[in-house]
Order: sequence, then structure tokens, then C-alpha cells
Amino acid sequence: MLDTRRLIDFLGRAERLKCNTRHCVTSTGRPESVAEHCWRAALMALLVAPDHPELDMDRVIRMCLIHDLGEAVTGDIPSFLKTGENEATEEQAVEELLAGLEEPLAGRMRELFAEMKAQSTAEARLFKAIDKLEAVLSHNEAPLESWSPLEYELNRVYGQEEAQVSPAMAQLRRTLAEDTERKISQAGKKMPQ
Repeated sequence: MLDTRRLIDFLGRAERLKCNTRHCVTSTGRPESVAEHCWRAALMALLVAPDHPELDMDRVIRMCLIHDLGEAVTGDIPSFLKTGENEATEEQAVEELLAGLEEPLAGRMRELFAEMKAQSTAEARLFKAIDKLEAVLSHNEAPLESWSPLEYELNRVYGQEEAQVSPAMAQLRRTLAEDTERKISQAGKKMPQ
């Protein structure tokens, strides 16, 4: 039977994902939480599942749900600022969090993290595309004044390579790129110098 105390303790630590905010803001200008990003990435995986019948989409959804778990401890560092040292610290935070879970659950989650890091499966590569495209979508929805100068170019290219994982994801990336260009042009802005 499940050790309910350990489960509650783990969920209590994971709750910080609801409190820790990301670099991106929502369409209303409120800072987005890490948990909100993970939730919508999982929802995206669910919605694109019909275009990927050959994949274990439950596994992709699980990856989306847990991929930023370490940020419950470290907080979010935008991808364009994250260093190898930051990644190592986040991996250590994940290991410390998972140490609070019982086996075999902790082991199954470690396997997912290893698979995501290695990008060794089609499921891990689809997860990575979803993770990046959800960020592009979030930026497209955020007020343009919340973008840093770097993000004008970054939102145009972020996740392009990863989206080549499937025709459906490549098309989603093209549509997001169109939305990015429309957002910038409708605001009458060019890429800052």
C-alpha cells in the first residue's frame, strides 16, 4: 500500500511549481507559473496524440507533467540564460525530490528523466518539441511589451529543429511562426536593434 505520508510530503514540495513563476507572462500580463506551463504542455500532448498513433502518448504526457519538477527547488531560469551548472543543479534537485518517493515509483520517474535528457526515443523527442512550442505559444499570447529584445528573434526560431519530429509538429511550428509575425506586425514593431 502507498505510503501516504511520503506522498503528501512529495506533493507539498512539488506544490512550489504552482508558486514559482517563469519568464513568460500570461495573456493578461500575470507571471506564468511553472505548473501552468507543464499542465498546458501535457494538454498539448493529449491533443496531438491522434497525429502520433505509433507513440506511447501516455509516456509523453507523463514527461510533460514532470519535466520541470526540479524547478520546484531551483525556480525557473529561462532557456536562453540557463548554463550547464544550472542544469546540473536542477538535476540534483530532481534526484532529491525523487528520493522522497517509494520504489518503484521513484525509479519509473528517474527513467523518464533519463529518457528526456538522452532524447533517445521518439516519445522524448516529441515531448521536447511540445515543451518548446508551448513556450512559443505562451509568448505569442503574452503582451508584446513583456518581450525582451532577444525574444523578438528567439520566438521566430525557438523549437524549429525540435518540431521536425513529425509533420504535425512541423505544421504547428509554422502556424506559431505566422502568429509571431502577425503579433509583431500588428503592433507596428520591428525587431529591436
